[in-house]
Amino acid sequence: MSRKKIKPGTKAEIAAAPGPGCGCAWSDTRPWGKYSVLEETAHWKVKRIEVKPGQRLSYQKHFRRREHWFVVQGQAIVTREGKDYCLRPGDSIDIPLKAGHRIANPGKEKLVFIEIQQGNYFGEDDIERLEDDYGRSGLPATRKRK
Repeated sequence: MSRKKIKPGTKAEIAAAPGPGCGCAWSDTRPWGKYSVLEETAHWKVKRIEVKPGQRLSYQKHFRRREHWFVVQGQAIVTREGKDYCLRPGDSIDIPLKAGHRIANPGKEKLVFIEIQQGNYFGEDDIERLEDDYGRSGLPATRKRK
């Protein structure tokens, strides 16, 4: 898993971004796909997340932030507190604070969604993994930025 640091305001920033004009500050690759941070403040954080076909994120919860997911490409199956929801482009779902949740890509094309986080802390260590297809359950989610 690699993280690519991109200098803001340069042509390289736009060229390295996952989509035209993304302008993200940095991105990270995970076993299920990748994400890019589009913007981050003290009160909210916005990510563009891609999930490979047939892959899913860990079933997890957060204690210091809630999330809103908006699907822009592909199909999604969102599990929230044990109930499944099917989402297509234009659909969205809210993930409350402390709610168990995951998103899966059952389709044959990549799933792309926008995640908006709101709360008082947005670190990757605010993740309690309850289930994980990649053997990361119970492991700290903390990783240092390169």
